[in-house]
Amino acid sequence: MAYNGGPMTEAMYYVLLALMNPNHGYRLMSAITEVSGGRLNMGPGTLYGVLTRMLKEGLIAITFDDGRRKTYIITKNGEEALRTEYKRMRAAVTDGRILEEGDRNA
Repeated sequence: MAYNGGPMTEAMYYVLLALMNPNHGYRLMSAITEVSGGRLNMGPGTLYGVLTRMLKEGLIAITFDDGRRKTYIITKNGEEALRTEYKRMRAAVTDGRILEEGDRNA
């Protein structure tokens, strides 16, 4: 199963952002909170569900597994998907300027 390029969930986006530096699961939860400026606190159930999906889609890979702890990295495909999503969200924010213009015309 490969990533279809559609809009990402918030969880996927922040996991990929956090994996710009390789990390293991427990530390990854803290890194996601840090990268999101405290807006997203991901629990282990959500995190491991997202990691499983992204492994299947080829967005991330495991670089180390000692049976207790796995270290994850973002793949080239994952980084491309992340950059595409970032551009999509930036365009959406730019499009939203109509809200600011509407406020000035009120």
